[in-house]
Parts: sequence; C-alpha cells; structure tokens
Amino acid sequence: MALKPNSTDTRTRSSIQIFIVVGLCCFFYILGAWQRSGFGKGDSIALEMTKHSADCSIVPTLNFETHHAGEVGNVDEYEKPKSFEPCHPRYVDYTPCQDQSRAMTFPRDNMIYRERHCPREEEKLHCLVPAPNGYVTPFPWPKSRDYVPYANAPYKALTIEKAIQNWIQYEGNVFRFPGGGTQFPQGADKYIDQLAKVIPITNGMVRTALDTGCGVASWGAYLWSRNVIAMSFAPRDSHEAQVQFALERGVPAVIGVLGTIKMPYPSRAFDMAHCSRCLIPWGANDGMYMKEIDRVLRPGGYWVLSGPPINWRNNYRAWQRPKKELEEEQKKIEEVAKLLCWEKKHEKGEIAVWQKRVNDEACSGRQHNSQANFCKAEEANDVWYKKMDACLTPYPDVSNPEEVAGGKLKPFPERLYAVPPKVASGSVPGVSVETYQGDNEKWKKHVGAYKKINRLIDSGRYRNILDMNAGLGGFAAALDSPKLWVMNVMPTIAEKDTLGVIFERGLIGIYHDW
Repeated sequence: MALKPNSTDTRTRSSIQIFIVVGLCCFFYILGAWQRSGFGKGDSIALEMTKHSADCSIVPTLNFETHHAGEVGNVDEYEKPKSFEPCHPRYVDYTPCQDQSRAMTFPRDNMIYRERHCPREEEKLHCLVPAPNGYVTPFPWPKSRDYVPYANAPYKALTIEKAIQNWIQYEGNVFRFPGGGTQFPQGADKYIDQLAKVIPITNGMVRTALDTGCGVASWGAYLWSRNVIAMSFAPRDSHEAQVQFALERGVPAVIGVLGTIKMPYPSRAFDMAHCSRCLIPWGANDGMYMKEIDRVLRPGGYWVLSGPPINWRNNYRAWQRPKKELEEEQKKIEEVAKLLCWEKKHEKGEIAVWQKRVNDEACSGRQHNSQANFCKAEEANDVWYKKMDACLTPYPDVSNPEEVAGGKLKPFPERLYAVPPKVASGSVPGVSVETYQGDNEKWKKHVGAYKKINRLIDSGRYRNILDMNAGLGGFAAALDSPKLWVMNVMPTIAEKDTLGVIFERGLIGIYHDW
C-alpha cells in the first residue's frame, strides 16, 4: 500500500545534508557556532522573549546577516550582502569531504579511501546544495521510523540487494523499513530482546550506544522505544544512501568509518557498542579497532559482536569462508579482549557480548604484560584528525576496587539533570556545580520561550535537531522528548571541551571543525 507524503517542501537543503535545524520566528540565534564561550547574543534575545512572551517586535534591529566571520569589524552599510545560488542538480548528493571520485584516489588499506578527504580551497563549492527533485516534508516521528518518501532518497539498490534481509522495501511512492538487518532478518525488536537477556537495556543504565557499520540504522531506530539513543555510522560507499535513509527516518547517524583516524567522540562516552556483521577486521593491526572501541566505551559498558566469526564451527559453510580463517579471526578477537580485560558475558548462536571492567584493579596484571602498550592519559580526548593508535587507554584512578573509574552515572532519565562526574570532580576548568545548574535553568527558560513561538517543536514535525555549539548540553536537555533528538556539536576551537559532560548526561554529540 502506498502512502501519501506530506506537502512539498521547496526549501534548499544544507550542503552538510545531515540535520534539520529548527527555524524560529524572529531569526534569533539558538546556537552560536563561533562563540567560544558557548554563550552569546542568542541568550540575551531569548531572555527578552521569555520576559515578553512571543512578541517578535522586541528585537526590531536584529541583523540578519551572517555573524560567522570571526571578529567584528567595520561593515560598509552600502555593501551588498553576498548571496549563494543553488548548485547544479548533479550535486544533489554532495557531502563536503565525502566526494566519491576523490575518495577513489586514496589507498584502500585500512579503509583510508572511505575516510573524510576535504577538497582544496579552489575546489570547494560556494553554492547551495539542492534537494532531490520533488523533495517533500518527511513524515513525523514515529511514522518516519518505518516510512520515508521515495522522492527524498530515490535509491532502490538496497531494496534489491538486501531484499531477503528485510532492510528496506519499495512500495509505490514510499520506502518501508520493516526493521530487518543482515543479522536480524526477523526484525530488530526480536534481536534487541535477545541482547536484553544479557545487557540491562531496560533499567536506564544503558542509555548511549554506538553502532559501527550501521546500514540503514534499524538497530538504533528500534532502541529508541527502550529509551536508548544510538550514534550510528556507516561509510559512504556503493550504498551511498544508507546514512541519508537513516536521517530521513529520524534516526541519529553520521557518515563515518573505522579506518586510520580516531573516532570523533570523547573517551568513556558510550554505555554500549555494537557491530552486527559490520565487516570490520577487529583482530587486525594488533586489535587497533577494538582498542578504539575500548577508548570510547564507559567502564562497565558492553560490546556486542554478532555475525562472523562468532560460532564459526556451525556457520562457516553458510558464510562461505574457510574454517581455519574464521577460527584464527575469533582467536585474535579473544586475545585482544583479554588484553583489554573485557569479561565475556555471553556467546550463543552468532551473538557474543563482552563487558568492560569498571576499573583497572581487576586488570593490574596487564601492567606487566609486554603487549600492553598504554596511551598517554591526556590524549584520550585529543581525537580530531589524530591517528588511531594500537595502545590501551588507561582508566582514571580509583580509591577502592568497587569504584567506577571516572565516576558512576545515574540511570536515565535521572542522569539528564544529575551533576555529571566530570563537573562534580572539577575536571572541566571553569565549570562548577553552580555553573552547571545555572546553565540548566537558563536553557529551560530559553526553550520555554522557543516553544511559545514555534508550537511544532515537540509535535514530531522536527525530529533531527543540530546544536552547533552545545556547551554543557543544556539546550538538548531542555528539549528532551521521545519525538526528537539533538546532535550536540563541540567545535574544535572551543576553549572548554565539554563533550564528555554531554555524554555523561545521556545525550549524544560529536567533535567538529566548522
């Protein structure tokens, strides 16, 4: 049965093609991408709006020109503002630093060619990337989880290649997502139920998840009903629309790959990491990719691996791979997991689950292991375009064997407004408990004002929201709702790195250099 999409949306999409930023009356600044402190003009405007309800006349002199040029200088009042024309329609799928023709010129070793490679200055586009012909407003959540208008991502290849795995189906003028995956053709719900028998997914202790090689992100889509928010990523490859499908569905996702560069997330960020037949060579390069997962995995967090080589004895024929090769692959994974001091909690069928120890006390023996090369603790969050290392990220120090390294977190949603361990311990210079609590109160007032102006904010109409300079995550916390999610961005030029605080609140985010 074909479904009729919403009315045509003729707006030009951003060249980033990733997130919908909420547009509000009066064009005040919710987000200050280039204000290093995280607080700026938008705050004072929002405060005035809070005082005066939704009267847009309170800011009659608001300048609509860009303020992203750095220091304020003299502006010629007669100078015509620069305008950008739409790009040629052939750029409808253009994503900065992800050009396929450029990618193919780089080495294939360790997925280098699938990583970000930005163009030279003279090759950069200075036009507005157009939407696909006939682009329409996406369905509101939760309908968007299961249906995407064909016009918004007109690519049928996956409907043929993944037909028997229930990834995606084409039905008239829409795509339907049954929730299937390569390792869970019967649906993500049943698959997650299996994981929940081992991992405490339903009690709020597992809130943030990382899905490597996510496909169309159905695992993350179905975790949402369990109050778990997943950061999903997949490379831009022959299935170039995978991540675009995920975002059209309203599921958090970014273009990315485990290659030679560290992932753009802080250490101890995720409660759970997941690979479902993601084709990552986990045991290769001295277990470098598993060590990178260990870096971003919270003490006590879980790693799930389903598919090859798990249970290779029973599945090598179905996978059409040599028995010896699979055996060696799993052996290497087990060796790296032992070095990381992960405890294997479960292996059944094609699913294996490991748990990271809560501190280094149970792993003291590895300090004397010749294979245990430790990274510098101060480099754990220094990740933007930094080479991935085959070293072990050290745990923070603890005072007793039961203490959770880095601090124990509250279950979600209590975690959202509890004082994060990084704040309580004074790990972020200049951010005290009082600063944190004051920031929360300020954003509650601001978001209250925004909702008076745009009553569609929590209706399901706006699903993917981008905070370009997230600070302590107060904006996202105040917006918290099952109908939307916020990508919290920490600019690499920010004076204070607060992205770890954001993750400790049970929110998700990413480092980025605008």
